[in-house]
Amino acid sequence: MTKKILVMALLAIGSFANAQKGTILVGGNISYASEKTEFQFSEEKVNSFTFSPKVGYQFHDNWTVGGEFAVTSSTNDNGNVEEKLNGFKIGAFVRYSVPLNQTFSVFADMGVGAQNQKYKEYGPGNSFFKSKADGVYANVTPALFINMKKGFGLNFSIGGLGFETLSYDNNGADVSNFYFNFGQTFNIGISKNF
Repeated sequence: MTKKILVMALLAIGSFANAQKGTILVGGNISYASEKTEFQFSEEKVNSFTFSPKVGYQFHDNWTVGGEFAVTSSTNDNGNVEEKLNGFKIGAFVRYSVPLNQTFSVFADMGVGAQNQKYKEYGPGNSFFKSKADGVYANVTPALFINMKKGFGLNFSIGGLGFETLSYDNNGADVSNFYFNFGQTFNIGISKNF
């Protein structure tokens, strides 16, 4: 009896994996965050929005390759100074996925590409400061996929690791940042294989 269940489970996993080969993957995340902090004499409001779609081709049962980009916009207003940051990323990704059964699979995305940020600061007395930076990024994000119906599903991730560089114009600083935020963030996205 146990052998029959094991064989049926292996066949189900194999049929789920083969159903994905040769398909187009479309997916991504949209996130919005708003935070208000009260201080003794002032308050600070931070709003941020990110849209990060990706499109790929699943050329093997477990492998997908494709392109990704992300657009980010955030504002920080503390009553005296208003900061605005707009960012853009474009790159490529490789995904390795392992189906656990017909409903669940785990995957890891590795993305690399170029990025650009524009920063503006508006201060008291109509003072104004702006800067621009260009750089590169690389990241690895493990995630869980839940198949809702016919290849359409939800993606859940709780962080990953990455590296990014930014070089600011007008003799500004060169910044390199390595981060490991596994367990510190939570993202939900959707994806569909066609």
